[in-house]
Amino acid sequence: TIDVAYRYFATPKRRFILADTPGHVQYTRNMVTGASTAELTVVLVDARNGVVEQTRRHAAIAALLRVPHVVLAVNKMDLVGYQEAIFAGIAEEFTAYATELGVPEVTAIPISALVGDNVVEPSANMDWYGGPTVLEHLETVPVSHDLAHCHARLPVQYVIRPQTAEHPDYRGYAGQIAAGTFHVGEPVTVLPSGRTTTISGIDLLGAPVDAAWTTQSVTVLLADDIDVSRGDLIVPTKDAPATTQDVEATVCHVADQPLTVGHRVLLKHGTRTVKAVVKDIPSRLTLDDLSLHPHPGQLVANDIGRVKIRTAEPLPVDSYADSRRTGSFILIDPADGTTLTAGMVGESFASPEPVKDESEDDGWDF
Repeated sequence: TIDVAYRYFATPKRRFILADTPGHVQYTRNMVTGASTAELTVVLVDARNGVVEQTRRHAAIAALLRVPHVVLAVNKMDLVGYQEAIFAGIAEEFTAYATELGVPEVTAIPISALVGDNVVEPSANMDWYGGPTVLEHLETVPVSHDLAHCHARLPVQYVIRPQTAEHPDYRGYAGQIAAGTFHVGEPVTVLPSGRTTTISGIDLLGAPVDAAWTTQSVTVLLADDIDVSRGDLIVPTKDAPATTQDVEATVCHVADQPLTVGHRVLLKHGTRTVKAVVKDIPSRLTLDDLSLHPHPGQLVANDIGRVKIRTAEPLPVDSYADSRRTGSFILIDPADGTTLTAGMVGESFASPEPVKDESEDDGWDF
């Protein structure tokens, strides 16, 4: 695989989109593309080789893109005699590494794709394994939690004003809800202007509804006539993000031309596109060992690094850790419209939960 190959299949329980991404380091940008919309990542490991540099790199990208579920599929178990000890060693090493990166959940499954062991049906050759098969896990893993309970966000795509005899005063703001849920009567703020009002109605598929949620395309009607246009963001007043002109983010550079300090670009966030300049590139990340190369001066194709960007207009950005939709952006070459860089606002990796050692608790309370 060189480009991302999308495959579609379904079972009686779920429909799936499989993004098959390449493993080689020179195609890191393709792995980032596939992981950016994924709800689950399957990392394949050869049981004969164990955890290699490529495995660690893919785990790091999954952590960087905040994929909520990771499956470690230890393949070719038939070539190592279906030995439990080999599987356990690989699973322990990978899980420890993924936990350091802040990956919230790892499910390790021993398989043999050649003969179908633990892919769809349980394996008779590995009776020591009592967990789910790959398909069973894919059909049952919870994925609905990702966006429905996030901060509610509606990027405005289009302003609808029919100005017909039937709808002389209709003014609706259409878009796809990026995260969360909106309700009629809810106080909202329009960013970046900061004007506040109330939702007076929500139209979904031509009919009024009381509430709408993530991924639904809706038209929102507001109680007051305020200036709202494409690129604005409608958010609950009690949960509005701060606006800023200084964005610090982790980025993956996807273009062949390098990204340099002082580079003038267009920044596209949601439905809003603003002029921006790259003020600094503090570091470049080496995914093999997670080391940082300070002040590289530029990022070339497939590089991942930290950047500081100054925008010409304020942007209401969330942290990528809070919302993968409104915490992400792309940088565009203003000369020809080429996508240069994919960015994620905020910290690079999630902080792993600290493990409390009860033996260290000597009974003192401070």
